[in-house]
Amino acid sequence: MKKTALIMAGGKGERFWPRSRITLPKQFLSLTDDGKTMIQLTVERISPLVELEDVYIATNKNYKELVKQQLPGIPEENILCEPVGRNTAPCIGLGAVHVAKKYDDAVMIVLPSDHLIKNNDIFIETFENACNIAEEGANLVTVGITPNYPETGYGYIKYDASAKSGAGYEVQKFVEKPDLETAKSYLEDGTYLWNSGMFVWRVSTILDCFKAYMPSTYEGLMTIKDSVGTSEQDTVLEKEFPNLESQSVDYGIMEKAENIYILPGSFGWDDVGSWLAVGRIKKNDENGNVVNGNVVTVNTKDCVIEGADKLIATVGLRDIVIVDTKDATLVTTKENAGEIKQVLAKLRENGKNEYL
Repeated sequence: MKKTALIMAGGKGERFWPRSRITLPKQFLSLTDDGKTMIQLTVERISPLVELEDVYIATNKNYKELVKQQLPGIPEENILCEPVGRNTAPCIGLGAVHVAKKYDDAVMIVLPSDHLIKNNDIFIETFENACNIAEEGANLVTVGITPNYPETGYGYIKYDASAKSGAGYEVQKFVEKPDLETAKSYLEDGTYLWNSGMFVWRVSTILDCFKAYMPSTYEGLMTIKDSVGTSEQDTVLEKEFPNLESQSVDYGIMEKAENIYILPGSFGWDDVGSWLAVGRIKKNDENGNVVNGNVVTVNTKDCVIEGADKLIATVGLRDIVIVDTKDATLVTTKENAGEIKQVLAKLRENGKNEYL
């Protein structure tokens, strides 16, 4: 069966401010030593399974030109521009109707654009297995991440270790982000995986689920589908998409549906959620620092320092993040690096929107 991919690339990446801005969010930045942007790496990673002409990018309409610049091989009609953000369910539905318009049926792989993977070979093997389960019937397949510490910032998925289908297991339940003690119990249990937001299904399967569990959204999606390829396509999308229910696919469909399977993923996944991730994914020097740009350090350890031409000199720092751009500089402890959104809220409150 034909394999397609939908890459979700509409996020703002606010926790990577001040490099990530409204006009250039995280997925279009290079955060690795190879110089490739995160969305470029995502497309490259899935290429052994999916031909470029069958890769779709769902993004904000303001980012269409960025997508065209960074992914010149993607057909322009495959760049799906959401008029407004409506969470993951409408985003996935939009991709599904475009694929359904092109093929009678196809396998659809859904991936975020801002994750990093260390082992692409294991990644591809895992998704080949996921595609096999999806092709077998009306199955919804997700790939969870095998946890190696009690993370409280992710949702979890519990599976039935005794109910196996190929390389996957039947899902028992989705659970919200836990407190630390609960996360520790999940880790000890061994049948909980981090919810990665990566999915595989047949297009016909996911559209049937929209019809069953999100019927009003399904009706809007069918109206959009009828317009695809016509002169009315953009007009209908602008009219219908904002009226779709703003809902995650987890809550809108996955928590209600049957025939859900999960595959454990052990391919070196990182969701690159904050500047702390740079310390994990880039090479550290002998003092545990990750340094980029014109930087001199003295008695500085375990810091992330991102600059450009301007000299940054540090003395006696520990566990600090410094990010310098032409018009803004961020200085934070690693412990508080996840609170950058509060800075953006202050900027909005003070009318300093030019820094957003």
